[in-house]
Amino acid sequence: MRQEEIWDSEVAQSYDTPGTGMFAPEVLEPTVDRLAELAGDGRALEFAIGTGRVAVPLAGRGVPVTGIELSSPMIDQLRTKVDEATIPVIAGDMATAVAPGEYSLVYLVFNTISNLLTQAERVACFRNAARHLTPGGRFVIELWVPELRKLPPGQQATVWHSEPGYIGLDTYDVLRQHVVSHHFRFDESRQARLTRSPHRYIWPAELDLMAQLAGFELESRHADWAGAEFTADSRSHVSVYRLPQD
Repeated sequence: MRQEEIWDSEVAQSYDTPGTGMFAPEVLEPTVDRLAELAGDGRALEFAIGTGRVAVPLAGRGVPVTGIELSSPMIDQLRTKVDEATIPVIAGDMATAVAPGEYSLVYLVFNTISNLLTQAERVACFRNAARHLTPGGRFVIELWVPELRKLPPGQQATVWHSEPGYIGLDTYDVLRQHVVSHHFRFDESRQARLTRSPHRYIWPAELDLMAQLAGFELESRHADWAGAEFTADSRSHVSVYRLPQD
């Protein structure tokens, strides 16, 4: 499953869920608040901008935002909200594509760095972020913590969410640190719809080492965008990496 095959027109047209899920105000508003604070008076670059879930409200706060996005259908969906002059988008891979200008903030949210399936691609992504930043600039990553404690020996799958009409489960290949997320959606009929997406999970310590290779230092790590303490039981983290001032 290649990323450009996953993020097709069908997914792009159904991606937005205004007011619910990751578009819920309690999810989105703290994200935008924190990113606006980190951007300050500078420009922001979003890797894998998608349909503009974060970029559109961030631009509405007065932060100049540019995006990089691999999927043309996702860009098309973004264009139903804002034009190119409002949020320019470069079509390409977040590990290699280059956006014009310099930025005080590069950000990569909602576990999207896990879409890069090799360690080498991840390191290239960090270096690409550093390439775009001014001295002292920040790279922000939101990422889930692998839940391998829920995976007993000999078991290869866990159900991570279940509600009426939906079951989400992950299958693991712990040798390669790969996981495939399976999303089953169903109604009262006998048919269910399955979508899947491959990921490579990554521990915070491995992420920190990749950051060092690209010249970053870890500035802060919290369990969420509101600044909750990151602990051994945290299911996700928001990590802020910063380049030296000189």
